[in-house]
Amino acid sequence: MTFPERTMSYRAPLKDMLFDIEHLAVIEQIAKLPGFEEAGLETAQAVLEECARFNEGVVAPLNVDGDRNPSSWKDGQVTTTPGFVAAYKQFAEGGWQGLQHPGDFGGQGLPKTIGAACVEMLNSANLSFALCPLLTDGAIEALLTAGSDDLKSVYLDKLVSGEWTGTMNLTEPQAGSDLSLVRTRAEPQGDGSYKVFGTKIFITYGEHDMADNIVHLVLARVPGAPEGVKGISLFVVPKFLVNADGTPGARNDVHCVSIEHKLGIKASPTAVLQFGDHGGATGFLVGEENRGLEYMFIMMNAARYAVGVQGIAVAERAYQKAVDYARDRVQSRPVDGSVNGPATIIHHPDVRRMLMTMRAQTEGCRAMASVAAAAYDAAHHHYDEAVRKENQAVYEFLVPLVKGYSTEMSLEVTSLGVQVHGGMGFIEETGAAQYYRDARILTIYEGTTAIQANDLVGRKTARDGGRTAQLVAARIEHTERELAARDSAAARAMARRLGAARKAFQDVVGFIVQQGKASPNAAFAGSVPYLLLAGNLVAGWQLARSLLVAEDLLQKGQDPEFMRAKIETARFYAEHILARAPGMRDAIVEGGESVMALPLEAF
Repeated sequence: MTFPERTMSYRAPLKDMLFDIEHLAVIEQIAKLPGFEEAGLETAQAVLEECARFNEGVVAPLNVDGDRNPSSWKDGQVTTTPGFVAAYKQFAEGGWQGLQHPGDFGGQGLPKTIGAACVEMLNSANLSFALCPLLTDGAIEALLTAGSDDLKSVYLDKLVSGEWTGTMNLTEPQAGSDLSLVRTRAEPQGDGSYKVFGTKIFITYGEHDMADNIVHLVLARVPGAPEGVKGISLFVVPKFLVNADGTPGARNDVHCVSIEHKLGIKASPTAVLQFGDHGGATGFLVGEENRGLEYMFIMMNAARYAVGVQGIAVAERAYQKAVDYARDRVQSRPVDGSVNGPATIIHHPDVRRMLMTMRAQTEGCRAMASVAAAAYDAAHHHYDEAVRKENQAVYEFLVPLVKGYSTEMSLEVTSLGVQVHGGMGFIEETGAAQYYRDARILTIYEGTTAIQANDLVGRKTARDGGRTAQLVAARIEHTERELAARDSAAARAMARRLGAARKAFQDVVGFIVQQGKASPNAAFAGSVPYLLLAGNLVAGWQLARSLLVAEDLLQKGQDPEFMRAKIETARFYAEHILARAPGMRDAIVEGGESVMALPLEAF
């Protein structure tokens, strides 16, 4: 039996991306910021169209093969899936790695608002392939922020061009999320370098054959460092030491001793790296000693946003596959009798409910990520300091939502993708299961959903007394008033559900501010539900804004089919997804005691 849907090609959702960029992120306002003068809608469209061609034609066709013929390890060397080396060469030569990075180091200096859409396309095309550039982006950000001029001159041009790739080395066998347990040590040498000794695990693209050098960013302790996280430093430890002319030189004492066998993202090599088995790996301090965690968080925050975009990306791919299957699979007579005999399953109400759930959540999270990217651009480039600070606070509030909610959403959406396929979804040959398996890591790496939620509760809500959360709520209330002024069923439905969700959110914010110190177990017992409620609300808010724009453009006769779809998708989100929020509020505010009620010995 053959499965034609298995080879369904990826189609970049350019219309939806450009709608968000134009109307929600408001790219023409970003183009007024210093440094972004040439980055308006016309530039965005040109870049996205070229990015779509590359990912649809070059990267996406490798996705299934990467799952079936993953990276392999032998004698310390990692060989990636056939086709990856050539595709990565085209990726680097096309300038895609440097899209968002400064022109001073060979990048294109485009806004994150444009870059985020390109990141989504790359990850939709091939999540495993896209992980290599994702980690390189983080390394670039850390060096831009804390690297010395010497480190920047040696490494940044090569990283930004994609000629070399980067990694993050945090985790050790005894130190997962608790970085206070890091034992890797760095011993200073007389020439300003260090010798690094230790083992790091779960290192994405820690070894591979796609680039001439791999630049490891490694957390380690220097002699006499304080205990805990205050005693961690950050080092550059390249696979090959760099010659005076900038070319890779002698092999450094860092080696891949194995790669992991995983549930998903199989083509992405996840390495165990050993530093210093043969006298010590040469490393170079980034910034100051004992400030490594501070610098590493720069990488982690960049990566956390990108992982949220990965969730949107894999959800989009699963949705496209499910729609194609539902259009082709014939099964049963429609309940309304609209077809006289068996029909394709897209006629059945519950299949439509699943497809609409997949579509609405993916579009809502895409819109949320686009608006977060715009806040980042304003925070870093706006000429007014007060505006920069406010946008930075909003962006930091949104990052755990983009990461946490979008990745949890991807699990629901990819699971529904399997369900739409029915029994065929459980069969690997159809390809639906790969998205489900690939998505499963997204709620775990770069900080689990619980870690994102703890950050949202502690740093982003309780610390400022809920000020930023209430600022977001006030903006949402403004959108509610705009909706209430409309005379359409969709706007009325959205206004009602958005208002109820916003009030539920504000109740929870008040509860967390009140209980954060007085009863931390009660506050943190509801941390993940709070994150999910907040993400649900913000994604719904962006779809509410989409609804308003689409109604206006529909009246002008602009792309009626697309605008009607935007309106109906937003209404579905309001009635089926936002409707979950009040119940989540009750579980958080009233259910904390039952979480901790059982004594430990009862488990």
